[in-house]
Amino acid sequence: MGRAFEYRKARKLKRWGNMAKTFTKIGREIAIAVKSGGPDPTSNPRLRVLIQNAKAANMPKDNVERAIKKASGKDQADYKEVVYEGYAPHGIAVLVETATDNPTRTVANVRSYFNKAGGSLGTSGSVDYMFEHKCGFKVKMKEGVDLEELELELIDSGVQEIFAEDEFIMIYGDFEAFGPLQKYLEENGFEIENAEFERIPQETRPLSEEQSADIEKLLARFEEDDDVTNVFHNMG
Repeated sequence: MGRAFEYRKARKLKRWGNMAKTFTKIGREIAIAVKSGGPDPTSNPRLRVLIQNAKAANMPKDNVERAIKKASGKDQADYKEVVYEGYAPHGIAVLVETATDNPTRTVANVRSYFNKAGGSLGTSGSVDYMFEHKCGFKVKMKEGVDLEELELELIDSGVQEIFAEDEFIMIYGDFEAFGPLQKYLEENGFEIENAEFERIPQETRPLSEEQSADIEKLLARFEEDDDVTNVFHNMG
């Protein structure tokens, strides 16, 4: 088992606070996908996956259709994906992914969260090098599938790691492998439950319970912000 497996098992995956927050996050990702690839899921692979993600999160179909329709309109806010980097207390590196229609507001908020926690917002590239940017697919297990054979089949598509988790197959590759992996899975009848991009730390830093609590408070502030879509860190 490789780093993606260990990270997934060790990381304290905090659920987004509530369904409304999850739906806001997916809605913004849909808006970005529609703006870049059009509103038709058959010709927009990123949108296809986001519709699956919405389904897995129990987002009502009407909400999804409304988000696609709204994103196709001229008055839709122009969301941009911006990544902020910084240090939390106790030397923990943090990457904050956002989808925002107002970067000035977002950077001010992100900076204030870091400052209030005793951390600091860094410059671009200050902590990014400590993480590996990966894509991950959660796929429903198919009868008769041999994971070793599937891994061999997916080598040319950029797979790096495959493992079973409950009734699903977890598939990881580099960020750039997202398109080829999605294409293979769809063409070979695999049902994608959801797909996402993750930033996996090359090394984690162990903290005491008290120190971890400081970081958790900061992470909670980020997760309460509607502009924030993901937060990654190297806390062990």
